[in-house]
Amino acid sequence: MPIWLRQKLWIKDLIRKELEYDGEIIFAEHHQSHAASAFFASPFEDAAILTIDGVGEWTTTSYGYGSGNKITLTHEIKFPHSLGLLYSAFTQYLGFKVNSGEYKVMGLAPYGKPVYYDLIMENMIDLKDDGSFKLNMDYFAYTYAQQMINDKFVELFGHPPREPEAKIEQHHCDIAMSIQRVTEEVMLRMVNHLYEETGQKNLCMAGGVALNSVANGRIIRETPFEEVFIQPTAGDAGGIGVATFIWFNILGNKHDVAHKSNPNGIRTGPEKDLMQNSYLGPEYSNDEIKRFLDEKEVVYEELGREELLKRTAEIIAGKRVVGWFQGRMEWGPRALGNRSILADPRDKEMKDIVNLKVKFRESFRPFAPTVLLDKAAEYFELDRQSPYMLLVAQVREDKKRVIPAVTHVDGSARVQTIAREDNPLYYDLIDAFYKITGVPVVLNTSFNVRGEPIVCTPEDAYTCFMRTKMDNLVMGNFMMRKEEQKQVEEDKDWREVFRLD
Repeated sequence: MPIWLRQKLWIKDLIRKELEYDGEIIFAEHHQSHAASAFFASPFEDAAILTIDGVGEWTTTSYGYGSGNKITLTHEIKFPHSLGLLYSAFTQYLGFKVNSGEYKVMGLAPYGKPVYYDLIMENMIDLKDDGSFKLNMDYFAYTYAQQMINDKFVELFGHPPREPEAKIEQHHCDIAMSIQRVTEEVMLRMVNHLYEETGQKNLCMAGGVALNSVANGRIIRETPFEEVFIQPTAGDAGGIGVATFIWFNILGNKHDVAHKSNPNGIRTGPEKDLMQNSYLGPEYSNDEIKRFLDEKEVVYEELGREELLKRTAEIIAGKRVVGWFQGRMEWGPRALGNRSILADPRDKEMKDIVNLKVKFRESFRPFAPTVLLDKAAEYFELDRQSPYMLLVAQVREDKKRVIPAVTHVDGSARVQTIAREDNPLYYDLIDAFYKITGVPVVLNTSFNVRGEPIVCTPEDAYTCFMRTKMDNLVMGNFMMRKEEQKQVEEDKDWREVFRLD
């Protein structure tokens, strides 16, 4: 109640005052916004829609369909019965931070076996054939306390909750795999039922649970939907949902979807999605970058485009780790080649090098490959584009030894495909690496360290570069080598945060 009394009841007044606005103010429901964010950005004129998250208002899951400039949600599951909150409860039990550590659970899962799957299904969730479910609230505390789980939850598994930063045991890996499999089963039943219910061939998904790329990969492979579009910012990352809901659904503007074929032989759906890409954030010109570098007395080289690409590709092929800062920042939870750390996927040691010396994060967490779109099918069991890194696919058997640094323990990878029209500079860099090595893939991870947001500004990027064991930094047309920089005093607080020697 305090936040309602102080803020939420006065949002209209705040908007009118701060924007000096006296027109109509429209509030869309949370899951309406999720649905709109996916359908109206998709390449489909008609599609089934599924939204799954923790909770928004009272809804935790909804489904329906979109057609033209209208969306209609027909069914929902309400709080406290939530797939997102179920997953978050296990996130807390495993010692990770709720609402940010769920990716870690997904990354940890392949190290375990689903030995607790039946225990969860028999005690915690009553799942129906159509994907609807109820949770047994005897095991959860989030309806009455500021935590997710209670003593009965802990007793069921016979082990105490893992303390943050404590050693990860096999039990934790098995728990992670078990809840991941439960989540996949729920989502598969929902999607199969939605196909039967709507008769649509296209599916749009949003909500935080739609960022579970392992489940998404199974939906692509194992359900009847021909095409699937997942909003790249599927969580609560911004206003695209409510904005598109108002623009199309309420104001009645036409929702135009074009059609074209793709020459690469990989299915892209009727057309590329209407977002076109996820590069919607700030960008910095070469002049702005140079001004910053000169003010900080940074040692750098300025290179032309072709020389920059050739030199950077050679550096990556030489087993050096590169910070890559270009163009507009990505919008969403994935670095897609503009605020990225890049490395050689051929070196099996590179995963540990980047994890421990650059990212300061847990060694079990996998890295993603970016692959040239027209070469994707040669390296991965993937028959479509994956521009937003939201699909997990198996690495082809004969390629696992070629790109070990981006092959997870179960032989999978969370793939980003790149088409030249999406990001010409990043595409050409990988193509240059391909010409040198014969491998059209680079290791791509977000340009940040654990606990920090992805870098946005040149200052952010240079600070991260100097505080880690990254070898080179490329910003715009400027290249820096760590060996040539004035070494800053080690940031003691930074090291303490990550408990590093």
